[in-house]
Amino acid sequence: MSKTVVGTFPNREQAERAVNELRQQGFDQEISVVAKEEEHRQDEGALDNGQFTGGDSVGDGATTGGALGALAGLAVGAGALAIPGLGPLLAAGPLAGMLSGAATGGLAGGLIDFGIPAAESREYEEKVKQGHTLVAVQTDQSRVNQAAETLRRYEGEKVEVHG
Repeated sequence: MSKTVVGTFPNREQAERAVNELRQQGFDQEISVVAKEEEHRQDEGALDNGQFTGGDSVGDGATTGGALGALAGLAVGAGALAIPGLGPLLAAGPLAGMLSGAATGGLAGGLIDFGIPAAESREYEEKVKQGHTLVAVQTDQSRVNQAAETLRRYEGEKVEVHG
């Protein structure tokens, strides 16, 4: 049965280090990353008109800017989308596809669809609003501790297992 390990990072560089180590451990397609977009986009229309469909490859994305470049290296399927109440987000991995259809439920709604309880989903959404980077790893029970320990080692906060 699949579990989801989730944590937030107040420092994007720490999130990048954690994700890089997770990838070295063999996690890849299972990693999702969500962060507020900090760089100004050159193509605002792509963000506002819902062109991002989630799961797009990095090469197919309509997004530009340094923040996406760093995020794109973290997980597969990076792209940008606008979530009401949060503004522009950069999202990558399996969670990105769920968020692309979560315009009305916000980030919390997408996390609920991802199997995170509602109360925790709202807490994670608030952390992202504050500028934290959210990292989620879907894995089976045998690798849950490995993923959680990796997130904690790089100063992940509120690292929890759901599912």
